[in-house]
Amino acid sequence: MNKVFANADLAIHDITDGATLMLGGFGLNGIPENTIAALVTKGVKNLTCISNNAGVDDFGLGLLLQTRQIKKMMSSYVGENAEFERQLLKGELEVDLIPQGTLATRIQMAGMGIPAFYTPAGYGTEVAAGKETRAFDGKMYLMEYALHADFSIVKAWKGDTMGNLVFRKTTRNFSTSMAKAGNVTIAEVEELVAPGEIDPDDVHVAGVYVHRIFQGKHYEKRIERRTVKL
Repeated sequence: MNKVFANADLAIHDITDGATLMLGGFGLNGIPENTIAALVTKGVKNLTCISNNAGVDDFGLGLLLQTRQIKKMMSSYVGENAEFERQLLKGELEVDLIPQGTLATRIQMAGMGIPAFYTPAGYGTEVAAGKETRAFDGKMYLMEYALHADFSIVKAWKGDTMGNLVFRKTTRNFSTSMAKAGNVTIAEVEELVAPGEIDPDDVHVAGVYVHRIFQGKHYEKRIERRTVKL
């Protein structure tokens, strides 16, 4: 099976209106820049996007929000995007705000084939509305369902043509779990190498989880906010 695609446009050829997408990254760190740009160009709409963050106004998922291609966001932090805020307050965007640990675990459970789990996070808050609760050892827990997607889209530092992926430092964040939780996983990489060039001990996501891979280009690698002076 040939997993290698020439570019992002070809790798997303069968993503259609109404698809549910998981997109890796944390803030603007390790996001699949090339694939998001290709989705904007393709013009697919009514998307449900699962991502820890919603990007910023002119970068990341913010680009899909600007073009009104996202119908629903499932995230844990959305505080850096003014367009997101505007659409939410106007009722133009559905939002499921999920505690970060719960979001991460729901994705992990999908990859492990576990349909649901119990967590204390959110009990007694709006997060618990309509959810099953249960006591364990005198403490109340919510039942949360595993979170699946039609397509998982991640960005890695290096990958081989078999789909094995290596991430650098914190860029693995949500991406390693998301790569295992989609029906189809698409990976863009900064460097694409031949099988055998990656030490097995360095692999963060095994190629069995990756269906499509391509070498990206022109990465900006932005950060959300500088915290030091130049």
